[in-house]
Amino acid sequence: MGAGPDAASGPPSCPGPGRAGPLSPDAEELPPRLRPAPRGLRLPPAAAMPNSVLWAVDLFGRVYTLSTAGQYWELCKDSQLEFKRVSATTQCCWGIACDNQVYVYVCASDVPIRRREEAYENQRWNPVGGFCEKLLLSDRWAWSDVSGLQHRPLDGVALPSPHWEWESDWYVDENFGGEPTEKGGWTYAIDFPATYTRDKKWNSCVRRRKWIRYRRYKSRDIWAKIPSKDDPKELPDPFNDLSVGGWEITEEPVGHLSVWAVSLQGKVWYREDVSHSNPEGSSWSLLDTPGEVVQISCGPHDLLWATLWEGQALVREGINRSNPKGSSWSVVEPPGSENGVMHVSVGVNVVWAVTKDQKVWFRRGVNSHNPCGTSWIEMVWGIGCEDRAVYFRQGVTPSELSGKTWKAIVAARECDRSHSGSSSSLLSAGCFFGDEVRGSGESAPSDTDASSEVERPGPGQPLPAEPLDDSKNPTGSSASGPGAGRTAEDTAEDACPAEGSGEAGPNTHPGPAPTPAELPWTSIDLKEPKKVPSHSATGFPETTSLSSLGLLPLGLEEPYGVDDHPLWAWVSGGGCVVEACAMPRWFTVQAGLSPSVQTLSLSITPAQTAAWRKQIFQQLTERTKRELENFRHYEQAVEQSVWVKTGTLQWWCDWKPHKWVDVRVALEQFTGHDGARDSILFIYYVVHEEKKYTHIFLNEVVALVPVLNETKHSFALYTPERTRQRWPVRLAAATEQDMNDWQLALLSLSCCESRKVQGRPSPQAIWSITCKGDIFVSEPSPDLEAHEHPLPCDQMFWRQMGGHLRMVEANSQGVVWGIGYDHTAWVYTGGYGGGCFQGLASSTSNIYTQSDVKCVHIYENQRWNPVTGYTSRGLPTDRYMWSDASGLQECTKAGTKPPSLQWAWVSDWFVDFSVPGGTDQEGWQYASDFPASYHGSKTMKDFVRRRCWARKCKLVTSGPWLEVPPITLRDVSIIPESPGAKESGHSIALWAISDKGDVLCRLGVSALNPAGSSWLHVGTDQPFASISIGACYQVWAVARDGSAFYRGSVYPSQPAGDCWYHIPSPPRQRLKQVSVGQTSVYALDENGNLWYRQGITPSYPQGSSWEHVSNNVCRVSVGPLDQVWVIANKVQGSHSLSRGTVCHRTGVQPHEPKGHGWDYGIGGGWDHISVRANATRAPRSLSQEQEPSALPEARGPVCC
Repeated sequence: MGAGPDAASGPPSCPGPGRAGPLSPDAEELPPRLRPAPRGLRLPPAAAMPNSVLWAVDLFGRVYTLSTAGQYWELCKDSQLEFKRVSATTQCCWGIACDNQVYVYVCASDVPIRRREEAYENQRWNPVGGFCEKLLLSDRWAWSDVSGLQHRPLDGVALPSPHWEWESDWYVDENFGGEPTEKGGWTYAIDFPATYTRDKKWNSCVRRRKWIRYRRYKSRDIWAKIPSKDDPKELPDPFNDLSVGGWEITEEPVGHLSVWAVSLQGKVWYREDVSHSNPEGSSWSLLDTPGEVVQISCGPHDLLWATLWEGQALVREGINRSNPKGSSWSVVEPPGSENGVMHVSVGVNVVWAVTKDQKVWFRRGVNSHNPCGTSWIEMVWGIGCEDRAVYFRQGVTPSELSGKTWKAIVAARECDRSHSGSSSSLLSAGCFFGDEVRGSGESAPSDTDASSEVERPGPGQPLPAEPLDDSKNPTGSSASGPGAGRTAEDTAEDACPAEGSGEAGPNTHPGPAPTPAELPWTSIDLKEPKKVPSHSATGFPETTSLSSLGLLPLGLEEPYGVDDHPLWAWVSGGGCVVEACAMPRWFTVQAGLSPSVQTLSLSITPAQTAAWRKQIFQQLTERTKRELENFRHYEQAVEQSVWVKTGTLQWWCDWKPHKWVDVRVALEQFTGHDGARDSILFIYYVVHEEKKYTHIFLNEVVALVPVLNETKHSFALYTPERTRQRWPVRLAAATEQDMNDWQLALLSLSCCESRKVQGRPSPQAIWSITCKGDIFVSEPSPDLEAHEHPLPCDQMFWRQMGGHLRMVEANSQGVVWGIGYDHTAWVYTGGYGGGCFQGLASSTSNIYTQSDVKCVHIYENQRWNPVTGYTSRGLPTDRYMWSDASGLQECTKAGTKPPSLQWAWVSDWFVDFSVPGGTDQEGWQYASDFPASYHGSKTMKDFVRRRCWARKCKLVTSGPWLEVPPITLRDVSIIPESPGAKESGHSIALWAISDKGDVLCRLGVSALNPAGSSWLHVGTDQPFASISIGACYQVWAVARDGSAFYRGSVYPSQPAGDCWYHIPSPPRQRLKQVSVGQTSVYALDENGNLWYRQGITPSYPQGSSWEHVSNNVCRVSVGPLDQVWVIANKVQGSHSLSRGTVCHRTGVQPHEPKGHGWDYGIGGGWDHISVRANATRAPRSLSQEQEPSALPEARGPVCC
């Protein structure tokens, strides 16, 4: 058994409806996510920008979608129905058709919606015939559910609706608790009910086995009618309003939604059991209300508001994860007694409303806990009353919730693409407003852009001489669910009905503002757009109900002409998010161009622009060569040059009192006769009033690592000696700009120049990621994997790449994928630099905006008191009552900051119910004492409890990465190139695990198209956690219950294989990760033990047994040469102990695949490494043909 590393010493969007429109010829002025794909790198349309969709209904009942990556309204694919209302989320859209029936539109995806049906076969032992189906009268049914109380024969399990189909026939589940059962899948017990075991014992009197059958939801990309449970043909009551939200209330079940509806009789209904695996729900439940309800709106969290016929508003209280329907109603009075509330729309913590006098209001201080608190919103959608255009409110910030201006969406319909004037009519577009709030520190974008925008008339512009006649305008309003952002906290209010008929502009100042106690509502008046008689809707008769929005005006039999803009009746932005860094091209029209010229300019493709620029660059290069040709015979004027850069930094003293001291630094760079550059960094400091200095040769630096924390902009310099000591040189800058100038622009560039490393990494590069999400890459030396005298790991040079990831996977053909902390998938574009790397340290192309979201967790601890129960007053020896997970560090809500200054909060603190061990309804975990094993239910022996609080923060940077929407991933594996294998012409095999645990196979992946084309779902019986594919197409995976699986018959012609083989885990261990190389298979369990799979042969690829190799391992990566690299948890150096250290297994040979020792490299603070692209073999020599001698195994203190 080998010694451990310690011995020697870390929303799918809807892809269907949206289509990317033409891009501007000037690609440089586009936001990063809208730039065209680089030459030689073909990316699918979905990879160019993550699509989210805005849904709307016009006055003719037709449903349109507008993608953030497009410029045209597209008619919904299933357009036979006419709708009155729609309410959208990222994955689906609910609607009410003109027949008052409810429909759901589930967006298509590469991952199918599957739901597992289970039935249990129960048997009792009989002295005569053994186990049989003859049970006692007091026993459960012979075929039952898991509890045994419900009769459930296999032929009695039917599909719930016509929208489902069976995926397979019934079969026996032979997996029990992560371990395979005997043939037949039986588990045994003494009696019903009892604890079941896999093994049959002498007292096993009963047995049971589980039968499984999957059904698949087939009605995708079409409007599926929601049937009633009692009578599929009729609903409980015809509906006239509907709202979908609540997706942030709970994480279980996955994709939970709260669907609320209002009937024509004013009753409120709730749809039960709507989730990702059951998109149509099960049944309608009636809720009592204090009056007749007209309209309802549900937010993404626990906010639910409704309006009454009398003009009052209803608020639902008591909505939480255990009771999503809430408990009671509260009445909220309208802003004025004369004009009641006609329409409400709620977001995260804000409520907007429209009163009967067509004024827009927003409710201050709305949140889950304190009605008087304050919060912020992100975006607000609405429909104008006059011109029926869709509007967006711009300038909404936490300090100015009312926003600044209204602006209209000027996108035309897809069918109008051939008409040059359809997308440029400023007057018919109306007015618009739009931007989002990204954080308290961000300001809204300027209202003035380079391209002209359609805005409301300013105070100096003429307004209509007289107000609009209310009798000539419909009183209908718009509504929708809240806008779905990338995170729950980015979610914003999406439905602000802009019934614009007021005359006062945004700069109009009314009388003195009343206090919140006097007036809890704030009015937002809208300036009236210029009247356009040809496009006006003033001829519409007045209606008296909200449901009349879908009615057509009398005499209007034909749809509007091609030059008219659509007249909208309803809008829903619940499935739409507008990124601040990549605003869609809905809101701008090029100034000074006629419609025909605009259409012509849009026809110039980015590829043509790129070719034009490339031609100019080639011409300039050729001219420079011609001009310098006449001076080649002249001698070099300067043979050697020296360049010095000085500055002031802080340096961490290696001796007592171990603190930061102010130092002067000087970077001296000199160029030799041969043109080679080298640099020295001098650090001047004062000790006991004596001036001293130390120096570092930058050609000896092996890594330059940012060490970001809450207070300092610091970085560390590693040399081979410092790496062995686990004690780097640490420097800190006063500002982020100073750190970027020194660490990135100067030192990093100088280190790369000293080693002559520049440009993009080679396809054979080794990738790694730190615990901060920083990406590092190292060019492997041929001697790195040599059998004799391999290159020590501490001499590997690591350089930082732009971007931010949690894990990365690569292969030797240059295909690199990464996964962020928010499970977003990213593909490498071939560039380098980005983020803080600018100028010569970054490529000029293939750099795109990248964002990441992570949660910061703290724990609330309490101890039980005989008098008062659980309180926050503990014993003197207890941990802090607000602490981290270990309890050793105090962490309060007010004192906890984001991980570094680059992160910004995007949410408030919330209880995390997904912690291991389970929680009760309030999120508490109980234990006998601190620390101990925590569980979710209280017992008599539990004297302490804790509760996990989480808060989301967001980082925005840039790098050579493009997002691969819409499926979020948990793990990814790319097939390593087999050493010596020739180009086969097949696509590169790539397997992944989705965030929900689905197994996916990516199709169409190649060196020219690293993002691939589509996902192929591979069915499993349970959610998976880790996957790896070897060089010979052997696919291994680990399920969430810790069991291992092998996928059989995977070939290039059959990329998904045919079936899973259950592999027993090591005794009493739960696996969490697997990595497969050329022939070796390594697995890692939850206790940090590394295991090697014995007995793998071509005829028996599943192997025979697990053999322990090491402990103290956090992550393992096996390469195409069967080389083994790990991240060790703790490694003791000569000066310090490091956590998260890169380690290389030495002595790995074909006859000794497990190796015999460890070599230690860079660390600590490393979380992930991938060597699966390194197929570089050491050059063979005479000595290598002989039997290599075993390297001496490193010795050191053993980790505790």
